[in-house]
Amino acid sequence: MNFSKVLIANRGEIACRIARTAHELGYRTVAVFSEADAGALHVLACDEAVGLDGNLAAETYLNIARLIDAARRSGADAVHPGYGFLSENAVFARACAEAGLVFIGPPPEAIDAMGNKAAAKRRMIEAGVPCVPGYQGADQRDSTLIAEARKIGLPVMVKAAAGGGGRGMRLVNAETDLGDAIRTARDEAANAFGSGELILEKAVVEARHVEIQVFADAHGSVVHLGERDCSIQRRHQKVIEEAPSPAVDAALRQRMGAAAIAAARAIGYRGAGTVEFLLGKDGRFYFLEMNTRLQVEHPVTEMITGQDLVAWQLRVAAGEKLPLKQEEIRFEGHAIEARLYAEDPANGFLPQTGTVALWRPASGPGLRTDHGIRDGHAISPYYDPMIAKVVAHGTTRVDACRRLARALEDTVVLGPVTNKHFLVQLLRHPAFLSGDANTSFIDSYFPPAALTPATPTRAHWAVAAGLLYRTVRDRAGPLLGGWRNSNPEPTLLRLRAGSTVQEVRLAPAAGGGLKTIVGDADVLIHIGRHEDGRVRFAIEGVWRTAHAQVADGSWLIELGGLAFAIADVTHDAPEGADAAGDGTLRAPMDGRIVVVKVATGDAVVRGQTLMVLEAMKMQHQIRAASDGTVASLPVKEGEQVAARTVLATLTPSD
Repeated sequence: MNFSKVLIANRGEIACRIARTAHELGYRTVAVFSEADAGALHVLACDEAVGLDGNLAAETYLNIARLIDAARRSGADAVHPGYGFLSENAVFARACAEAGLVFIGPPPEAIDAMGNKAAAKRRMIEAGVPCVPGYQGADQRDSTLIAEARKIGLPVMVKAAAGGGGRGMRLVNAETDLGDAIRTARDEAANAFGSGELILEKAVVEARHVEIQVFADAHGSVVHLGERDCSIQRRHQKVIEEAPSPAVDAALRQRMGAAAIAAARAIGYRGAGTVEFLLGKDGRFYFLEMNTRLQVEHPVTEMITGQDLVAWQLRVAAGEKLPLKQEEIRFEGHAIEARLYAEDPANGFLPQTGTVALWRPASGPGLRTDHGIRDGHAISPYYDPMIAKVVAHGTTRVDACRRLARALEDTVVLGPVTNKHFLVQLLRHPAFLSGDANTSFIDSYFPPAALTPATPTRAHWAVAAGLLYRTVRDRAGPLLGGWRNSNPEPTLLRLRAGSTVQEVRLAPAAGGGLKTIVGDADVLIHIGRHEDGRVRFAIEGVWRTAHAQVADGSWLIELGGLAFAIADVTHDAPEGADAAGDGTLRAPMDGRIVVVKVATGDAVVRGQTLMVLEAMKMQHQIRAASDGTVASLPVKEGEQVAARTVLATLTPSD
């Protein structure tokens, strides 16, 4: 199975990461890109690139015919699917084989065996792999699922049989919520995976999510490369992953590894795969699913084993034997990975769109950042909001956590709101550092009420005021624009960051400094040179570095791990009342209207879903804020809308 040119049927950081190893092994690479990704980093990271007309995943990265045609046109003789998109699609694997392309992944039969959670679970029960009690039958009527859920006993998980990533998944604690959970999970699953089939599983309370990395070749060898703990999740999607798991000792690792290998052998597996388990507090573990692809979190396994898993994939696809036998695989130290998302933790982890004005990933010993962005990168509503994976390795778990927390603070991403500060808080939380974490960790320690928006520090306001002063002085001179060394009174500025407005008074001080009054505090600041997005400044004689960039009329300032867009609103007119208070419903982000459930003139009640907005692989319910009547519906199903677009107006009830 010789091949020389690999088409990477994916985008973003995973496409860049695959290209890197492929180049090291001497392969040529071909990127594919949607219209939204025309200037993306993964396009430049490959030797060649083929454009795919459109932006929606269904017409680009999920379009099998276009991908096969791109391989033909570029002369590629192999395809690496990455993760997500078509990576676990047996139809795609077969299409590649029929086109004479080497599919760098498992056989289609293995994908089929594990691609449907219901069928996979039945297969694993036959193979003797421990499974969570549940229902995976063919009868998909709502009444049957509700009856089976009662038999299993609450709490119960409703899960899409054909997908993953937290989509089509609902945790149900009350019987009255079963019907709605089944309907919404089915709708989301059908939209995301093309199948509304569901399974039910007993919810294992306070469990850990532990997965085993397996690898198999075409010569009968199957090994595991240890476990990863992926318990820290929000919306059933992983946020922090680490290897090894703090809850797994050598004996448990051997048992879980043996079960994972048995699962792989049962389906004639080949290539990289991950067998996911729930690990209970009592040490018992249960099969969840098998991901027949490379995982997002594979870097932590690479860092503790010293192995390149993409290189293993390429070698196995070329017909070679596995590079190591089970007894030759060694584990050293601890590795931990954080997923850096464009999302707002203080707003229900709502995905964010926007342009990355400045991107400076951290670097140093024991650090690794996998990403696919650069300055000017546009984060669109069409794809997953993950920006990068920041990974740290240390001799101990505490070393790795400390190193990763600092690396995140030193990682600069100016533009969209991100979860960076939340990740740092999580990594430094005493309960997390103790190793006491399960899948309910975020809900327990970071409930919505605790996730309040951060506000700028005095240093942020002072730096912003100083940069504004420097801008005016450099453009107009010290005696113009209202900036006069002889001015006996401080100049008043009104600065805004989000909904927070801060008054700052400032005046030139001796030695080239600025005396600023932020609230009731005097701050003496010296502003140094602003180069390559960095500015040196001193407050009360202590010099520090901030990152700053102008974008859309605001200063984007990153300092101490916190970033804000700070605008000068000194001369702005006072703002009127919030439009939401008069019955206007606006899009929370860029996205596509997939369902409109009401019509003009309909009476609605507070909390009722009026329409569904899909963005970044998630569905967002647009609900009525009060009882009333639908006065207007300026959007329709299938329409792409921008953030803040008016979706509906309501006439409130008396």
